[in-house]
Parts: sequence; structure tokens; C-alpha cells
Amino acid sequence: MTKPLHPNLNVNALFLGPKSENAVFFREMMDYAINEHMYWRSGFHPGDSTLVTSVDRYEHNYRETLYRTEGILNQLSAKLKNTSIPFFSPRYLGHINSDTLMVSNLAYVMAMMYNPNNCSYEASPTTTELELESGLDLCRMFGYNPHQSWGHITSGGTVANYEGLWVARNLKTLPFAISQHPKAKDLVIHKSTKQLKNMPTAEILDLISTLQERGIFEEVRDMTCRGTGTRPEILGKLLVPQSKHYSWMKAADIFGIGQENIIPLPVNENYQTDVAQMRKITLELIEQGESILALIAVVGTTEVGAIDRIDEVIALRQECEERYGESFYIHVDAAYAGYACAMLLNEQGEFIEYDELANCHRSIGIMPENISWPKPEVYKSFKALKEVDSITVDPHKVGFIQYAAGAICMKDKRILDLISSRAAYVFEEKNDNTTPVVNNRGILGSSIMEGSKAGATAAALWAAHRLLPLNINGYGKVIAAGIVTAQRLIDKLENMSPIEVGKHRFEVHIMPSPDFHMINFTFKEMGNENLESHNTLNKRLYELCSYSTGRAYTNDFLTSSTILDYKEYGDTPRHYAERCGFSRSEWDKIRRIFVLRAAVMTYCLRDEEHFEEFWNQLQTIFVKKLNQLVDEEEKKARLKSSLDAPLLGQ
Repeated sequence: MTKPLHPNLNVNALFLGPKSENAVFFREMMDYAINEHMYWRSGFHPGDSTLVTSVDRYEHNYRETLYRTEGILNQLSAKLKNTSIPFFSPRYLGHINSDTLMVSNLAYVMAMMYNPNNCSYEASPTTTELELESGLDLCRMFGYNPHQSWGHITSGGTVANYEGLWVARNLKTLPFAISQHPKAKDLVIHKSTKQLKNMPTAEILDLISTLQERGIFEEVRDMTCRGTGTRPEILGKLLVPQSKHYSWMKAADIFGIGQENIIPLPVNENYQTDVAQMRKITLELIEQGESILALIAVVGTTEVGAIDRIDEVIALRQECEERYGESFYIHVDAAYAGYACAMLLNEQGEFIEYDELANCHRSIGIMPENISWPKPEVYKSFKALKEVDSITVDPHKVGFIQYAAGAICMKDKRILDLISSRAAYVFEEKNDNTTPVVNNRGILGSSIMEGSKAGATAAALWAAHRLLPLNINGYGKVIAAGIVTAQRLIDKLENMSPIEVGKHRFEVHIMPSPDFHMINFTFKEMGNENLESHNTLNKRLYELCSYSTGRAYTNDFLTSSTILDYKEYGDTPRHYAERCGFSRSEWDKIRRIFVLRAAVMTYCLRDEEHFEEFWNQLQTIFVKKLNQLVDEEEKKARLKSSLDAPLLGQ
């Protein structure tokens, strides 16, 4: 194995810390960031006269304005400290949040004061370059060719998913536009209508190059849905797993696809897309002559952390091409787990062979002997990502970057020509030799969904990638900490003794073997066979362990929740309900189960000593919350009993 370039990376030195342990360094660097900007201002044309004199600064209204500014900031600070969520603490095990990297916070503040707008290179010559460079970092991580691919930062995974569907939609209608253009139809004259509906992505992109060579690309592009509007009979069906993020339903509305054209792909007991059902549905659609707009797969579902079999999705597309001569676009929503790909790469950006991976993780100290990640099928899924057409990934999730920072990566940057637009005052191209030809590198504003966008986010992401490379010795060390903690917590919960509260006994049930570090669990009162009362119990526990209590900062444990129901997942949640001890008839009556949900992203508990201390605290908290809940129920029962009793004298 090649000698690591970052062998001495200390994870604790990357974050401000749950007790602000790195406060001195952080304050020094924050002062540096602010001072550098102030020096930049004061040094710009030093001969220019100053606006404010020393006398002005002591004028009454001037001082009053500063005092009011201070007062407003004091109010804001009080509000933030009173009701904000302490993501930095290991006591927070809820949504996909954790502490953020010091370097990204500092870089954000440093760039923020320059207020760059990455819509236009003219308004952000520095941070536009940083965004494009960061996008290519992500492309390389997924195995894309950096000379052919393209990536950029979005406000989040939702917009990234929109952009993936946007290019898929425009791509789908291009072959038909070519067939209708008198100077282009010879390119597809050998294709049947059915074949035009499902051409391979790479083949369509090659046609773009040919159209550009003929000088008619823009004419043909105006004949796609971009110019003529959406044509459902051409676009066809959007195949989306039942585990989908809600953004796909919104996307179908926004892009005029129509939610009735979304075909749900059933999930298996582990909430991964069921491969057999996926094949059956896809092949039936093709045999019926239906067009398939795109097939969506998920790497890290937001509810249970499941990772779809991307290798099976690729194999299915290849089978369709070989068997029917037809294909479809593939987009992977890896918003949650995409960054975990770094755990599988060596410092040259190459995938480590699976049978060597566990030894690599242990040799650099990121995994103990009794824990390993990922499962073989999950490894195959990550390795297959290089074959899909586009990928959503969120740096503000497992990239530990502050909001808002989503991203999308596209395998072939030629696809941008299908969505590109120009506003002359923003994107004007220069022909003189003194101006950089920025358009050759990809103008952001003309090829993305958003307009004005903060260049500070690009600076934050770029700085994080420089300090923490996207490989086993960089991001791998931070991400592994959460995975190790999650596995230890699963083991503790599985072997936890029932909690006794008076005459009540409660046991914990967990959803087994998650693909990533999402843990779903419930408390069940032993002897209870009523699923509705079970849901009520866990809903109330959630309320006692969440922001619902009001001042979340003072709560001793914070988690999140979700509802697994028949409407979204069919009968799949029944398996967990039965695991908890509920009968089939009880599931058929209620058909939903309320679960507590914990994305275990904290880096603070990777040491066994710290974890054991945390686990002891957590058990005490569980007992405390269940006691509180039982007390509430007994008070309600006593109150009801007193109200039902006859009044004295009657």
C-alpha cells in the first residue's frame, strides 16, 4: 500500500468541538479572516479620501446607530441560543446533521465578506473557479472522467434532483426534434419511433456534437420540449423507488411530467429497490412500447439509510440495450450517503479491492476489529456509480459543510448544451485575446437552475476538500467515526435489558442491519398487542426528545422520527411491525408504524471510552423519559376517574 499523504490527520482538530475545545484557534483564524478583508478594503487605492472621520464617529446619531446595531445583534443571539438545535453535541442523534468543519466555516466567512455571486464570472472570478474545481473533486470521487464530466454546487439535494431531471427531460425529446429537422433527420432515419423514445444517453450526446459541427444545434434544440413544451407521449414514465425523497413528486409537477407518470418501484424488506420488481416493471414498459424518461436510484434513503443496488440498475439498462435496442437515463440520488464513497478510495482516487478494504480501514485506525463497512453489495453499488448519467450529493450532509450546499455531478458535460441559456449582460462572451475564455470551462449561471448564488459556499467546500481529501485518509476518517458509533449503538440497543417503570416493562426494537449510519428504533411496552397505542407511545417519546419541548438546547437527548406506512411502502413496514411482536391482523388494521430515527453522524464517540460514557448517559435518559411518560398517563387516568365519579351530594 502506498504511504499515505495525510497520516497524521486528527479528527478532533477539524471541528470547533462540542465544548468549543478549539475556541482559541477558531477565534484567531476568524480574526485573521476579518482582518484580511479590512486590510483589503483599506489598501484599495489608498490615496482615495476616507468617508468617515474620527469626529464623525463620535457624533450622537452615529453612536446611536451603532448602539442600536449592537442591541439587535444581542436580541438575535438570545433567540439563537434559546431555540437553536445543538447539532454539535453527541446528544443530538436525529436528522442528517452534525457539527461543521472549522475550515469550511472560516472559509465561508472569509469569502462572504467579499460577497461574490457565482451566477456570473464577472461578479465572482475567484469563487466561480473554486466551485468548478470542487465540482470536479466530486466527479473524481464517483469515478467520472474529470476531462468529460462536470459538477457544481446547488442550494441542496432538491435542486440537484431537479437539474438531473431537467437534463433527462430535454435529452429525451432531442431525437424526435432531430427526426423533424430537414437538415438533421438523416442522422436518425434508421430509427423506429419506439427506438427514438429510448435511445442511450451516450448516443444522443454524440448527436449533439454532430449537430454542432453542422451548425444547426440551436435550431434543433428549439424543437425539443425546451421550445415546444412538454410532450408526455415522448417523455413517458419516470421510475422512482418507494423510498424516494419528496422532491421527485415536486419535480414531476414543476417539469410538467405529471405525477400520474411516476411509476413507483417497490422496495424489499431492507427498503432497497426490489431488483426483481424493478426488472419486471422496466421490461414490461419497454415491451408495451412505453417510453422511459429516467430511472431513479437512491444511495442513502433519508428514512432508513438504505442503498440501492446501482450495479443491478446498470445491468438492467445494459440488458435493455442488448435485448431491445432501447435504453433510459439513470440518475442517482446520493444526497445522503454519496460522500461515503471516499471511504473506499485510496489516495490516488482508486477503489480499494473489497477483500483488502477491512485491513486498510484497520491499518489506519478508522475501524476496530469487530466492525466493518460496507456490505459487499453496498461496495458494488458505490463502484457502479461511475456508469450512471448524473448524481446528486449533499456536502451539507456527510460532507460536514454548513448550509446551503448541495451538488450535482454529470458524467458528460455535453449534456449542458441542452439546458444552457444566455443573458447577454451576465454571460457576454469576449473575443479579444486579453480576456479569459471562461465559457470553455462552463459558465455557471447559464447552465444551472438557480440565478444568484453565494460564492462563499464554494469557498467553504473548496477549503474542506483541500484539508480533507476525498479518500480513505481524508473524509474517510471523519465518516468512519459515525459508522463505528452507529454500529456500537445498534449492538447496545439489541442487547439492552427491558426498562422497568413501576408495573410497566419496555423493550427496544431496532430495524436490523442498516446500509449506512441511520438507526430506526421503537420502544414497546411488553404485553401490548395494540399497534395504535404503540405508535402513540413512540410519538410521545419523540416529543419528549425533540425540539417539540420548546428549548431544545436544554433537552438531554434529541432525536427525530418518521412514519412507515402502507401508502408509501405498501406492506414492507409489516416486517418490522411483526418483528416488534404485532400480528398480521393488527398491521392490516393500522397499516403504519411510528419509529424513532437517528442519523449517527457524530465524530465525538469513536473512542470506546467516550462511547461507553455516552451509552450510560443514554440509558439513564431512556429511563427518565419513560418515567415521565408513565407519570403523564397515570395522571390522565386519575383525572378521568375523578371526572367520571358522581359529584358529592348527588
